[in-house]
Order: sequence, then structure tokens, then C-alpha cells
Amino acid sequence: MDWDKLKSFHAAAEAGSLTAAADRLSISQSALSRQIAALEESLGVALFQRHSRGLILTEAGRLLLRTTREMAASAAAAESVLRDARERPEGDLRVVAPTAFGASWLAPRLPNFARAYPLVRLRIRLEDQEVDVAHFESEVAITLWPASNDSLIERKFLSFGVGLYAAPEYLAREGLPTSPEGLDRHRLIAYGAPDQGPLRALEWVLFLGRDEKEPLREANLTVNNVLAMVRACDAGLGIATLPDYVATDNPHLVRLFKEIPQPNYDVYFQYPQELRGSQRVEAFRRFLMDESRTPL
Repeated sequence: MDWDKLKSFHAAAEAGSLTAAADRLSISQSALSRQIAALEESLGVALFQRHSRGLILTEAGRLLLRTTREMAASAAAAESVLRDARERPEGDLRVVAPTAFGASWLAPRLPNFARAYPLVRLRIRLEDQEVDVAHFESEVAITLWPASNDSLIERKFLSFGVGLYAAPEYLAREGLPTSPEGLDRHRLIAYGAPDQGPLRALEWVLFLGRDEKEPLREANLTVNNVLAMVRACDAGLGIATLPDYVATDNPHLVRLFKEIPQPNYDVYFQYPQELRGSQRVEAFRRFLMDESRTPL
């Protein structure tokens, strides 16, 4: 089978629409449609059902997608290995990182990486959901959870805590809570997403001071973006659980209950076994380890 046609099918199946897949492949939608039609004709089966909401895979399409995922991963692995067949780190490096961590901790430090490795072009994607690094959806992942796949190489490079914060204007208006139980009478901001995973610690304001049998407090605002939580807290909406590295960028926010032990996160650097020895990956690993020694 023609790899170009399979690549077109794979992009359409992953994106769920011809428009998005054509953008991803940098070809016209009509050219993409012709590639898929030719593939369907050569196989003698329909791979998609066309629907007003997008493309829906047929059973044959689902079977083929399993194969093209492996082929795409192998192609990405081969491309990554070839990029490192040079004497010094050079070329693109695809990195995925949590949204707030990437924006608040990583981004301000990237000039240091650029100065040390000017020939490496970082392609950073900020995402709070787990990405399949083992199948080369990204070459490197910065995550807040240990690897669930034995084929990944992993290194913990940083730990940080979370705390409760509020704007001075809010505390002047509503008063300072003197105990965790006093949070029941305050407006609260919490992280919320369909699958929170390890980010559940950002709900600490809802269960601090409660035993396991008591229900969580109700948040006045639930939002699935840490930076939005910071902005709402800074605007005086209420009390929020925020990572220390975010609060450091907002020194006017008031930290509450400093004497109470706080939840902590470990931050991991992960990449596929196939990239062991990659100069680009090693350069980024060294950069992260060096920067982790700088206080938050």
C-alpha cells in the first residue's frame, strides 16, 4: 500500500475531519479527499462514514488505524534517530508539558536553552492530559505523574508544593480565615476537569480540614486551567489552591495556613527508549536538570 495514502488516512482518522487533517499535512482538502478515496478503492472497503459532525471510522477503518498508528510511530522514531546523526544537537525537538508549568516555569527559562543550544528548535505543546510519548505523539514529555509505560525512560527533576492563596482585596472584604474549617464561609476557586488525575491536589481548598466521610466544599468557580485560576484569584474572586511556582510570579497574593503541610508534586522528564543517546533529548535533559537547581 502507498504510504502517502496511508498517511492521509491516518491524519484524517486522528483529526476526525478532512479540514483539520489537510491543515496538519499542509495539503488541500480536495487532494486529501482524493488520496483517501483512492485508498478505499484499492482496498475495496469504505474506511469512513461521512457525517455532519465529521468523519466516523468504519470497522475496516478502525482495524487499519491500529496498523497506521504503529507505522506512524516507527516513522517518527526513525526521523528522530536520523536527526541525531550529527556531531552536535540540531533540529526540531517536540516537547509536551502541563499548561501552567509550561507557561510559568518553563517558558521564562527557555532563553537559557536557546543560548546553550542555538541549533535546536523546540516545538512545545502545552497539554494537561497524558500524551502517548511511547508512540511518538511527542519526543519528550514533562509530566506530573510517573510513566505508565515500561518503554519510557524517566527522570524526576523537580518537586513543588501547592498552597492556598487569596488577593489582599478579597481578604480585606471577606476577612482572613483563622482555621481550615473557616473556609466553609468563603468563596472558593478549584481546578476542575473530566479526568483530573494527579491534578486533584488543586482541589485542596475543598477538602482541607475535612475528614474522609465529609463531602467536599462547593467551589464558587471551577475551571480547567490553572492560569485562569490565578487570574480569578488575583481579581479578588476567592481563595484558590495554586502551585508555588505560579504564586511566585504573583508575590502580592497572600499565602494562607503556612503552618499546615501542603500537597506536593514531583515533575518528571520522560522519553522513548528509542531516543536513548539522542543529542537533542540529552541537551534538553541537561537544561532541565540545571534549571531545577534554581529556586522556584
